[in-house]
Amino acid sequence: MAKYPVTQALWLAVMEENPAYFQGEKRPVENVSWDDAQAFIQKLNERTGEKYRLPTEAEWEFAARGGIYGQRDASSMTKFAGSNKLKEVGWYDENSHDETKPVGLKFPNELGLYDMSGNVWEWCEDAWHGSYEGAPEDSSAWITGGDQSLRVVRGGSWYYLSVDCRVAFRNRYYLDDRYGDIGFRLAR
Repeated sequence: MAKYPVTQALWLAVMEENPAYFQGEKRPVENVSWDDAQAFIQKLNERTGEKYRLPTEAEWEFAARGGIYGQRDASSMTKFAGSNKLKEVGWYDENSHDETKPVGLKFPNELGLYDMSGNVWEWCEDAWHGSYEGAPEDSSAWITGGDQSLRVVRGGSWYYLSVDCRVAFRNRYYLDDRYGDIGFRLAR
């Protein structure tokens, strides 16, 4: 899992244009659809010879919870990625001043991953399903069934309430939705 969401600098280096509403090389790219993220990944993989992809929803949540380092008993799990105090780890409606912020300014979680709670929603590979009933047990992307016109986003954003930035919170958008609070993170 990448340490940060994809920045505008990386997007610009690969795609040669910047769709972001809130401009800044170190800010997360936003205003990109799920389809745009897939086009970026394909181009990045062609240039690098790597096999980058979007994380699955299960991978995203496991990483946001701190992986094996964050797996404690239920009473000591944090609500947000790395803390119970969102102001320490994320940008949301109360502290963002209505814009994205450069990545990495808040504390990371136990895996050293930044901005997993707040800043921008992050696209996942999975199609939207209303519950986890029937989900793959191996953490692979759940791309069959469900609503194929929608994809999962996780993490909340600068525009949303703190409750929406909880590690457990799920949301969905259409494949071609582009908003100033949706970006993505790479996985391999």
